[in-house]
Amino acid sequence: MGVLHITMISIAGIIGAGLFVGSANAIAEAGPAVIISYMLAGTLVVLVMRMLGEMATANPDTGSFSVYADRALGGWAGFSIGWLYWWFWVLVIPVEATAAANILTGLVGGAQWIWALAVTLLLTITNLASVGNYGEFEFWFALIKVVAIIAFIDVGVAAITGVIPDSQVSGIEHLWQPDGFMPNGFGAVIAGMLITMFSFMGTEIVTIAAAESPDPQHGISKAVRTVIWRISLFYIGSIFVIVALMPYDQLADGPTSPRWRRSASPVRN
Repeated sequence: MGVLHITMISIAGIIGAGLFVGSANAIAEAGPAVIISYMLAGTLVVLVMRMLGEMATANPDTGSFSVYADRALGGWAGFSIGWLYWWFWVLVIPVEATAAANILTGLVGGAQWIWALAVTLLLTITNLASVGNYGEFEFWFALIKVVAIIAFIDVGVAAITGVIPDSQVSGIEHLWQPDGFMPNGFGAVIAGMLITMFSFMGTEIVTIAAAESPDPQHGISKAVRTVIWRISLFYIGSIFVIVALMPYDQLADGPTSPRWRRSASPVRN
């Protein structure tokens, strides 16, 4: 994989079900103050990625952090971390497939299990392909996600600022209405942070690709340095737009639920 592929994978690697679907749970927990939850979680991710990036550029290896743990702490640590990471993806892939199926069912129709099976098969086939084909596949799908998020933020900001004609959701008063910016206290912000941490899983993939890059030092260094603005734009920017446009207590069930669709109309009128 080239530097461009690794950079795009690193940019879109953290955009997944945690942002498109799971964010509703965090917003319901912390209210508009969920922005702080994402900022705190993002800070931890930035620190971890900076350290992991230094190790990956110094010793690029396909085993990534499991190899580093093996070298630093012993075989037991590398073995445990490697298998725990494998188990993590065994659990996450069905979650991602279910979330995608939920969205596709709402948009296109059909049985949810059929969409979930189709997404799972597509993911499996893609990962069984060669590294070069996987990199190309991931590059274009990452590009789709990036364009979609940027378009969402642009439209949201236009609505907030009143640029969109006949838009009646302009302003940011929903950041402190109806119950204040931090309606459930700071403890809820910390609880929301636990939910948001799941959203950032996938950032580490860029270091795993280090050994496959023709120039690991340059590619990984460039990708890791973009972590800060990626988190700021894609997560904090998106969440800000969401909580500014919609009351937090009307997002509890997520954007695909009947309750959300019913409660959305009073806000626009």
